Amino acid sequence: MHETESDKYRKKSMSRKIIAVNAGPRKGWNTDTLITEASRGAQSTGAEVVRFDLFRLERYTGCISCFGCKKEKFKGHCICRDGLTPVLDAIRESDGVIIGSPNYLGELTASFRALYERLIFQNLTYNMETPCCNSRPVPVLLIMTSNAGDQAYLNLLNNYRQTLNRFVGETEVFVSGNTLQLKDYSKTDWEWSMFNPEVKKQRHETVFPQECQRAYELGALLAQK
Repeated sequence: MHETESDKYRKKSMSRKIIAVNAGPRKGWNTDTLITEASRGAQSTGAEVVRFDLFRLERYTGCISCFGCKKEKFKGHCICRDGLTPVLDAIRESDGVIIGSPNYLGELTASFRALYERLIFQNLTYNMETPCCNSRPVPVLLIMTSNAGDQAYLNLLNNYRQTLNRFVGETEVFVSGNTLQLKDYSKTDWEWSMFNPEVKKQRHETVFPQECQRAYELGALLAQK
């Protein structure tokens, strides 16, 4: 039976593997939801998605500066063996990566930073001619959620984008800002007077579903690159 071009494309899509990494702790909330939607988008193209939740992994650290990855036989491979090792191995063999993190105190989470340090440093050579030894770049979708507005951390995210572009692959950044943090702010002991909980709730009900749709679309685009 003759194989059509669409059959060939379908087989190619089904062979693609996307790694989704949740660097946030809260199941069912903003970051988790957007990663899930981006993953669904990738799956809609026929790609396989393998997911890791960093807050549920066994003990791990950021880069320990052992410089083992600077030896020729370990080039491009972090030799520190811990809970992040399966994540790094999976990303290295993937066709694309979705990473999501909430913003804590003006930065992405410590769990994200641990992965980021290990992911970047293993490919950094300190050689001016070939500063990166990653011979297999893959596209990245970086998702950040924040209680602040969408434009609050553009410099931070631009720095992450530039570094990921250089050492992992072409990176798209998506931000969901002014997020809802609690279902009912009145059940806390403090008065949250820095913002209006009702406005946040309304945004969560109207704008956040649109952001979920956008995450879905970005996930599908990632899987087709």
